[in-house]
Amino acid sequence: MDPSALPRRHFLKSVVAGSMLFPGLVQQLLAESADPLAPCRPQFPVKAKRVIFLFMTGGVSHVDSFDPKPALTRDHGKEIKADHPEIKGRPGYERIYLKRPQWDFAPHGQCGTEVSSLFPHMAGCVDDIALIRSMHTSHSNHYNATLGMHTGSFAFTRPSIGSWVSYGLGTLNRNLPSFVVIAPKQTYAGTQVYGSDFLPGAHQGTLVVPGPEPVANITAHTPANLQSLELAALRAMNEGHLAGRDADPLLEARLRSFETAFGMQMAVPDAFDLKEESEATLASYGLQRGQTTGFGWQCLAARRLVERGVRFVELIDTGSSGNWDAHGDMMTHAPLAKNVDQPIAALLRDLKQRGMLEDTLVVWTTEFGRTPFNNTAEALGREHHPWAFSSWMAGAGVKPGIVHGATDEYGMRAVEKPVHVHDFHATILQLMGFDHEKLTFRHAGRDYRLTDVAGHPVKEILS
Repeated sequence: MDPSALPRRHFLKSVVAGSMLFPGLVQQLLAESADPLAPCRPQFPVKAKRVIFLFMTGGVSHVDSFDPKPALTRDHGKEIKADHPEIKGRPGYERIYLKRPQWDFAPHGQCGTEVSSLFPHMAGCVDDIALIRSMHTSHSNHYNATLGMHTGSFAFTRPSIGSWVSYGLGTLNRNLPSFVVIAPKQTYAGTQVYGSDFLPGAHQGTLVVPGPEPVANITAHTPANLQSLELAALRAMNEGHLAGRDADPLLEARLRSFETAFGMQMAVPDAFDLKEESEATLASYGLQRGQTTGFGWQCLAARRLVERGVRFVELIDTGSSGNWDAHGDMMTHAPLAKNVDQPIAALLRDLKQRGMLEDTLVVWTTEFGRTPFNNTAEALGREHHPWAFSSWMAGAGVKPGIVHGATDEYGMRAVEKPVHVHDFHATILQLMGFDHEKLTFRHAGRDYRLTDVAGHPVKEILS
């Protein structure tokens, strides 16, 4: 069919509709003259090609999960002095007392790493995990700590870690975004946790919401063959327009947005269609056939996305059970752990069985820990604790079955080989093939980076 024979009104309506498939895509690409998503080589050779970032929003208690403290049980009820930002100055909080863990710890795997009964499935994967028990951060508020964990900035909007990885490496599949965030709802700091800020807009995370339509407006209303003709006609018209003029990067960017949107119509439904998955695979993630929600669905969708070339996938645990902010009762950790424990372990085993853990970096973290004390020994909950918490990494380039760093006898502070959020980010970038001091972007007269002006890779966990 001759593209010039297409009805003009239908042609323009269809092209404009295509731009709606990827919210903000046209605006994100308009100012970019070169292809911002072209695959790039890292600064030095590494195993890792992609990242799955698991974020437990709200503050998981380290002393109830990954950091055993027998002294905390032994001295339960003992009054202590602590100049803690979450406690100091609060009426009735002048006196604080140690509070025992709610769950028991036991060694697991060949490595013997101790994990509590809160995470029995993840405990079975410790031989593949590098556990960091000496994490600490710079803020005790959810918003700031969450922003810091994602962007390296605790006060100002900056590009997220997923955007930095996308900026450094580009994408392996032009029909899918390079950076995808899967979350039932927003976490603290909202869209800033996956924003690109001053980086080219193509590196912004694309939000996927679990459900029957994970990406809105993705269903094509025009047959693929007709859309192909429309795109061909559009390109012919644009090339004719540009023939007698200097190159127009705005027009080229707009054209790329239509082509990407067209590709997503094919690739996105396939990525989230679990029909081809076996019953055994679904069961391992705790899923029923046809299920489109739950953290198990998020984990399996993440595996399918990285299989298809997505560089960075973040899973945010913001399900119907609330989040990990256990001020009132630590036992709220129980249903939250049950929701994520089996799917995360299944994801690690699934990647390993498919040979994908060799070049996929899996990161598990939260924004801060929870206090090993409260204003009474019998208080049910715990407060925010930026001085110490636990995180872990597994997969490409990570030394498996080890524990790095330690807190004091009560889990109060990181005292042995402390790892700040900036160090954590520097390590992730190192594993992805980048010197964190050299992955920069010039903005407002300054070279910015994810780690601001700090951070050192934790070389002890690198294989």
